[in-house]
Amino acid sequence: MLKESQEREKNSDEKTDSVSFPRKRDAEATQKRILSSAKREFATNGLAGARVDVIAEKADANKRMIYHYFGNKDSLFARILEDAYSSLYEAEQQLDLDHLDAKSALDQFVRFTWNYYLNNPDFITLVNSENLHRGVHLEKSAVLRSVSRNRLRMLENLLKRGEKEGVFRPGIDAMQLHISIAAIGYYYITNRYTGNIIFKCNFMSPEMLDKRVEFNVDSVLRIVQA
Repeated sequence: MLKESQEREKNSDEKTDSVSFPRKRDAEATQKRILSSAKREFATNGLAGARVDVIAEKADANKRMIYHYFGNKDSLFARILEDAYSSLYEAEQQLDLDHLDAKSALDQFVRFTWNYYLNNPDFITLVNSENLHRGVHLEKSAVLRSVSRNRLRMLENLLKRGEKEGVFRPGIDAMQLHISIAAIGYYYITNRYTGNIIFKCNFMSPEMLDKRVEFNVDSVLRIVQA
């Protein structure tokens, strides 16, 4: 009887310590829930403030599932960053700029970048968080390297088209232009609160947003025009 009782206790302990992972058909859905929850948590609290137990609870999962699928919190954060950059690239691909003349295409690209930042504030906060950590989670990312090469190549091709059409001057550094397009939108949004105070206006009012995007487009076109 004692032996049977010990066996029952052992089996009970094993069940308590074990985790029932989803079946294969549910594994993808579970990972998507974890990634969605993690994105919100990291975007709200940064890497340092994010809690794995909160991510698990909001994903209707548990911490061991997170470790099973993604390794640890840092690895999960790296995956969220890779997905963020990949989503931006996929959205850029939907622009289908090839049917436009080069000047119109660049105009649309600048407007797209501005609107993407406005409509995806999590992207900015995630990137800010990674920069606070000096980029350690992305420095070896093959995904980021691939996405970045493809994004830069798109702008390089656009500049070459503009040269052939005679509307863009030759020799423009695509990387520097890419940085400028991002910066003129990124800075405005990340510094909107202090901007409101310094310039005594609402940076996020419709009028100010419209004025800003037109300024962005005009500035970039002036940089590249022949």
